[in-house]
Amino acid sequence: MKVEQIYTGCLAQGAYYIESNGEVAIIDPLREVKPYLKRAKLDDAKIKYIFETHFHADFVSGHITLAKETKASIVYGPNANPAFEAIIAKDGQEFKLGDCIIKVLHTPGHTMESTTYLLRDANGKDYAIFSGDTLFLGDVGRPDLAQKAAHMTKEQLAETLYDSLRTKIMPLSDDVIVYPAHGAGSACGKNMMKETVDTLGNQKQVNYALRADMSKEEFVKEVTEGLLPPPKYFPLNVKLNKEGYDDIDIVLERGTTALSPKAFEALANETGAIVLDVRRPHDFAKGHIPRSIFIGLDGSFAPWVGALIVDVKQPILLVTPKGSEEETITRLSRVGFDNTLGYLEGGFDAWRQAAMEYDTVSTISVDILKKILDEENIPIFDVRKESEYISEHIENAKNTPLDFLNEHLVEFPKDTSFYIHCAGGYRSMIASSILKSRGIHNVIDISGGFEAIKNSDIDITDHVCPTTLK
Repeated sequence: MKVEQIYTGCLAQGAYYIESNGEVAIIDPLREVKPYLKRAKLDDAKIKYIFETHFHADFVSGHITLAKETKASIVYGPNANPAFEAIIAKDGQEFKLGDCIIKVLHTPGHTMESTTYLLRDANGKDYAIFSGDTLFLGDVGRPDLAQKAAHMTKEQLAETLYDSLRTKIMPLSDDVIVYPAHGAGSACGKNMMKETVDTLGNQKQVNYALRADMSKEEFVKEVTEGLLPPPKYFPLNVKLNKEGYDDIDIVLERGTTALSPKAFEALANETGAIVLDVRRPHDFAKGHIPRSIFIGLDGSFAPWVGALIVDVKQPILLVTPKGSEEETITRLSRVGFDNTLGYLEGGFDAWRQAAMEYDTVSTISVDILKKILDEENIPIFDVRKESEYISEHIENAKNTPLDFLNEHLVEFPKDTSFYIHCAGGYRSMIASSILKSRGIHNVIDISGGFEAIKNSDIDITDHVCPTTLK
């Protein structure tokens, strides 16, 4: 028996490859399926099952394409209602994979179809659970994503999740390995550990939601407390996962159309496409196409695209580093953004060499910022998350989190310069690009972000642990 976790850091997502005696199961595959096909070929094995833990909201799964390529059966737990052929398993149903067994444990609560898959080895011993978004390391799945579909409140879903954990998962042996669908950084939970694999016994010790003496009322309160609104693209991804989507090869063929600067400009004007620049922050600051949006490949690219662009049908034109066109289109497709129309051939250098108009972002070092602060009171905006801001921030800085930037647009000065920062410079450059695209050009980005600010003589507040403020 062989179990491999295939972890994608950008999405904080874990897919799983299980092989036994020439038969393979894939759990929660990503949109691009070639790595799974290559892995099975290397093992001289056949992909037999594709297990989906639930209808994912934060990414588009590769289940439909993989089933088409391999003739493998797609398996969901009870209550699932996909628009394509799939096995809707019963609670407790078992699937034979080589010398092993995969048992269905229906664990509703995150969503009503949420299912955990229990892997038993050739000796019938419980070996591991693939818990999807039911159980994370250090946390559990948020219970507010499925309430519209299930006609239940988040409190009712949390009660259901409490029962699922205590009747299906906590009775399992402490040495059972826990393989979750997500790790730290995913918006599907709020307090996940950075580790991606653990034992159930350790989770019983460290995971607040698995406390043995925890009442249902306490669980509901703790799990629902402090939930930020989910990203608006989540329901659109659920729809794609339930109803289907284009094969990734079709998306790539459409998106890898090379366009000259003139053709690129004409198509942008004709279609109303967003120009998405995925280079590094300092490259974007030095020069970019006017009104383009920066979201760099080097950060949490796909989740930020989903959170800020939202509409998966939005036409997109790309400005990428040379050779990164296919990677960019693939990563966009992981969150359902399939409507890439093409890319700027030769990148931004070609745009500049064609004498096309371009824009820049003003930046400032923390040393110069310190001198300005010593002389005058200037407006500073911190686009980190509220919890980061609460922990430490520049005295008198205002918190305008990037996730909700559109709600704060009226707060930015229109006639005087203002300064903006995040933790290291990635999010603040995204924010700067959004502000400039809306005609707010008097923004100045603080180079190095709060990391550089902390290491300077600029006054900041005393450190506070956000959890102590609950």
